[in-house]
This record gives sequence, C-alpha cells and structure tokens, in this order.
Amino acid sequence: MSTLFTKIINGEIPGSFVWADEHCAAFATIEPHTDGHVLIVPFQEIDSYVDAPDELVAHLAVVARRIGAAQTRVFGAARAGVMVAGYGVDHLHVHVLPIRTEADLQFSSARKDVAPEEIEAAMARLRAGLDEDGWEEFVVTSAPGVPGAR
Repeated sequence: MSTLFTKIINGEIPGSFVWADEHCAAFATIEPHTDGHVLIVPFQEIDSYVDAPDELVAHLAVVARRIGAAQTRVFGAARAGVMVAGYGVDHLHVHVLPIRTEADLQFSSARKDVAPEEIEAAMARLRAGLDEDGWEEFVVTSAPGVPGAR
C-alpha cells in the first residue's frame, strides 16, 4: 500500500512542490514550523533513515543543502535547519526549514491551520530562490508522478 507521501508525489493528494529529480521530491509540509518549511522525500518507500542506502542519504543531504541555502536567503533566516525524526509517516523524509533559533526545530512550534494560500506563497518564493541559485532544472510546481509535470 502506498504511503501518504507516495500519494502526494503521484498527484493523488495535492501538494505544493519546489523540487524533483531522479531520486526525490521536496514539497511543503501542511504544518510548517516556519515559512518555507519543506519535506524532502525519496521516491523509494523506505521506512527509516537508517534503512536507506548510503548513496540516497548523501543525495538527500545535498538536496537539503541546496534548498537550505535558498531558504536562508529568501526568508532572511540565520540558518537552515535539517531534521530527520522518522515519525508521522512511515516513509523517510527530511525536514528542511529556515530557522532563527533552535526553538524553530521543536515539533511543538509546528503551526496548525496555515492557509493553503499562505503555504503556496512561501513555496513560490522558495521556487524563485532556487531558480536564482541556478537549480531551475529541478524546480517543479506540480507532483512529479503526474505525466507532463514540471
């Protein structure tokens, strides 16, 4: 059975995407800690970070660094935070978010009931930042699993 994240990647459930390549996609979380918070999710359904092949872990780290660089600039943050908690959805995912303090990384800081329009506006800003950084070949606006997506 497909995970929630696979359904988002396949376009069965709406998502606000910013990145897709041959191994993973990045899209907005519906409970962002800060504006610009995304999840990087491999296409392969792997339950846990420690179960992922080294090459995939390395790739996810590179994508997180690229997205984090754009986030810090676009959202005026001091740092990019990266978390792998492994709970919520049994499908490996890496949280990447612009942070101003360590408190931004606490799950208690997740904002509930953020309007979809607000999330999409933040993702549009992040996509523009990724374009500015030269990553336009990976910038997407729709689910990569949908034919003709990009």
